[in-house]
Amino acid sequence: MVEAVLNLADRRLYLCVGARDDMAVFLPAVLRGGVDVVQLREKALDLSVQTPLALLMGAICRDFEVPFIVNDSPELAYDVHADGVHVGQDDVAVAVCRSVLGRDAIIGLSTHSHEEFSAALAQDATYLSAGPIEATPTKPGRLGTGVPYAVDSTRRSDRPVFVTGGVCAGNVAGLVAAGLRHFVVVRALTQSADPESSARAIREALDEAISTVTVEPT
Repeated sequence: MVEAVLNLADRRLYLCVGARDDMAVFLPAVLRGGVDVVQLREKALDLSVQTPLALLMGAICRDFEVPFIVNDSPELAYDVHADGVHVGQDDVAVAVCRSVLGRDAIIGLSTHSHEEFSAALAQDATYLSAGPIEATPTKPGRLGTGVPYAVDSTRRSDRPVFVTGGVCAGNVAGLVAAGLRHFVVVRALTQSADPESSARAIREALDEAISTVTVEPT
């Protein structure tokens, strides 16, 4: 994929989604609504089952010139020609992902504390995630980190930091005002009766809030 697509600096709205029967309809809808990064995050299915779904999603994302990322498995990312992989603290090491996927791949790494974030800054990840800023069913048993942690992480980082946990149209402007710039969305889209409209509402609120920012966090 072209360099402009792989550059995440100007990409703001990142969807994590698991397997769903209507993916061929759902995914184009949210992309039309303004999602500009997509991750297949599927914890329950074998890779052999995920592969055809990932191929479908990758093809749709290419049509929209949007990066497509898979969760946990650099091997799956390689096999389906995804743009990259996202891993957690207990998953495959960033260095291993880089060795499998190469220098140009997108590699994301989750962080949930100041200590984890400090360690992540020394790793060869393309972007980092911070959160969840509030408890969420997608991270069962994990307490919310709070907004100040995500703001501090964003200010310390030399690469994009995507904030996770409860992001929606109603709170994204306030999060931008706090100093955050990149957001992961799950339930606000995956549980929506009208995913395209929901994505557009978040995107419009996000873009409007960004347009009012005069000083970027350092």
